[in-house]
Amino acid sequence: MKRRTFFQAATSAALLAAARPGGALAQAAPRTLRFVPDGDLTNFDPIWGTAYVVRDGAMLVWDTLYGVDDQLVPQLQMLESDSVSEDGLVWSFTLRGGLMFHDGTPVTAEDVVASLDRWKQRDVMGQRIAEIEEGLAATGESTFEWRLKEPFAKMRFALGKANAPCAFIMPARIAATDPFEQITEFVGSGPMRFVAEEWQVGARAVFEKFEGYVPRDEASNWLAGGKVVAYDRIEWITIPDPATAVNALITGEVDWVQAPLPDLAPLLEASPDVETGIADALGTVNAVRFNHLQPPFDNPEVRRAVLMAMDQQDYMVSLVGDRPDYWKPMAGYFTPGTPLYNEIGGEIMKAPRDLEAARKIIADAGFAGTKITVMVAQDLANNRAIGDVTTELMRQLGFEIDYVATTWGNIQVRRQSKAPVEEGGWNIFHTSHSGTDCVNPAAYIGLQAGGDDAWFGWPESAEVQAGIAEWYAAETPEAERAAAEKINAAAMETVVFGLAGFNLEQQAWRNSITGIEAAPLPLFWGVEPA
Repeated sequence: MKRRTFFQAATSAALLAAARPGGALAQAAPRTLRFVPDGDLTNFDPIWGTAYVVRDGAMLVWDTLYGVDDQLVPQLQMLESDSVSEDGLVWSFTLRGGLMFHDGTPVTAEDVVASLDRWKQRDVMGQRIAEIEEGLAATGESTFEWRLKEPFAKMRFALGKANAPCAFIMPARIAATDPFEQITEFVGSGPMRFVAEEWQVGARAVFEKFEGYVPRDEASNWLAGGKVVAYDRIEWITIPDPATAVNALITGEVDWVQAPLPDLAPLLEASPDVETGIADALGTVNAVRFNHLQPPFDNPEVRRAVLMAMDQQDYMVSLVGDRPDYWKPMAGYFTPGTPLYNEIGGEIMKAPRDLEAARKIIADAGFAGTKITVMVAQDLANNRAIGDVTTELMRQLGFEIDYVATTWGNIQVRRQSKAPVEEGGWNIFHTSHSGTDCVNPAAYIGLQAGGDDAWFGWPESAEVQAGIAEWYAAETPEAERAAAEKINAAAMETVVFGLAGFNLEQQAWRNSITGIEAAPLPLFWGVEPA
């Protein structure tokens, strides 16, 4: 496959002007941080969906009861203390003092209960807790209890994990919103408040410091500790064109670009005013999501035929270019280099790709020449790169392609449809999972295979689900590893999704700021003027 080429255009004044009021990109205030996220903030309900860009912004606005540190260990965040009964059936929690929502009202246990009730309907771990729940209720102004029918040892991780949807706490009146409907009021208790009146989808989102926020005393460590933001204002500027984003960074019109295109790395490295670094050492797991409910990918043999034909190098070169140290092949679903990664059942991913055999399987199944709908986000460079590789592969396999070039926001809506393609459904979309989310099955929404209750694509495998249940019950690392091997073998057999490979990403920032960390998401606390 030929490597992508990109037109290296000069900064688009018109595009950048849209990111600021008053037309042209004005000089930012001294305490304003200008950040280019890797996608457009098209909605801002952190429970309704799983988009990382929403989760990233939500971390500024809403807070969580716990926060994971850089060892993925949950630490107290909004809580002063917690305890669990000897039989593991009653969890008791106490909020720390001084917690205040952006509208000036105090955070109470009733707010927490309402927020967790909404969250548990959309989150994989929350749903598991709900299945064994006896009751969740406030026991005082700042205390609440979660009573269970059976022990759930991973409670703290569930309430503090980094993957979306996170257990964000919001006022009870907002948390009362149907979890399958988007909220319209964005009030949290985090270090920044969302300036809704300045939000322009496709252009920018604005956050301002919340003076009523009381950080923890401990030093910040990923999502744990004191979240002290040095800036009065953080502006997220949406710049879909990668070359425009990089040029804006080089010329000082923005301060930080979350995910610059690898092809443009030479421009960044040549600038004396720009620094680059790995965004997250746990990297990214890239996925080709099949719709398991609609033909042809309701047929497991067809899904396996696609695996036979896939070449992860094609996908990875499209993402990172000629940088082999920035990617790894995957014959397993868990994050490479972490304890649960294994390749049991993954021989199909390690064998040389066989297009001819794959085409025969598809033809024998009666799908030669079948029209399939492939959704590709044009406003996300990585999604577009992976999507174009898949599209070419599907053509080689004999499918007719309905290539839907759209935005990531539109894909988030359409991927929810279980209808036939001709009625607004779909066959394939592309996504990526933070490696942090894929270190175990708890936070790994893409690996769930519970049919109608699974993530978009709705894969179904009793064996995968049994392996996940076994992992939850495991009491030792060895038992967790054994469960992970069963999960991987079953996931490969049913092809929960197509593995496009594992890659690392760069981030880039002006040397006029300091404190940028490698983490699963952009951490704004600790970032300050150099």
